[in-house]
Amino acid sequence: MNPAESRIEAAWQARREGRHGDAERQLLQVITTSRRTGLRIELIRALKALAHVVRDLGLSRAQGDALLLAHTVRHLGDLHRAAGRVADAERCYHEALSLYRASPAPPPLDLANALRPLALLKEGEGDVETARQLWSEAHVLYVAAGVDVASHE
Repeated sequence: MNPAESRIEAAWQARREGRHGDAERQLLQVITTSRRTGLRIELIRALKALAHVVRDLGLSRAQGDALLLAHTVRHLGDLHRAAGRVADAERCYHEALSLYRASPAPPPLDLANALRPLALLKEGEGDVETARQLWSEAHVLYVAAGVDVASHE
């Protein structure tokens, strides 16, 4: 089994275990590598698996778990951003943030992780002031979650 196939299998396993973020990361790596190297079969298999992960978004909505939905929508935003669909990514990030902010006690790390990609997106658009505000809020939350932000600055 080649490395791409191993990652795809690991992604399927992560999805079965409910670790959709891990599955997404594995699949995005395979997609990026497959496009760069021309591995068409692996690209098709990774895209198929990714479609299943995205479909889980609908299941999250039906489940009624706002935090699970927020987490899933954020990852969908990451997929849109990776594909260059900035407007779709931004909509997802705002929806995820709204869901987290509506929760009585959102996990600080999850909220910070939802702020981070929107800050990156805003930086890329040249909206420095909004990006700065998002980074500032994310920083406070990362510290509250015990993440060593000094090593990332």
